[in-house]
Amino acid sequence: QVQLVESGGGLVQAGGSLRLSCAASGRTFYAMGWFRQAPGKEREFVAAISGSGDSTYYPLSGRFPISRDNAKNTVYLQMNSLKSEDTAVYYCAATSGSMWSKTNIAYWGQGTQVTVSS
Repeated sequence: QVQLVESGGGLVQAGGSLRLSCAASGRTFYAMGWFRQAPGKEREFVAAISGSGDSTYYPLSGRFPISRDNAKNTVYLQMNSLKSEDTAVYYCAATSGSMWSKTNIAYWGQGTQVTVSS
């Protein structure tokens, strides 16, 4: 069983930065990613990284780099130049393998709130 615990969310002014962390327990080296969901909107893909960290995946609109430290079983999302439209609950996700696939997500974290004030 894998447990994902997000941290690093909070309130920040527009233009500011936050770094989200997702600590994984249990089996590691899974591909992991970040999604976000704003009020009244569908959950959207933000970024993902393979189990080795060699490959990263972003949507066309991707702005936030993802990284991981396998020694700490932790994935990071560095969010710079934040805008009010980045306000959302950010969720960490993990697949059941080392390669990323949005259709192979097996685990979700509980989410961390990011609020960007204009």
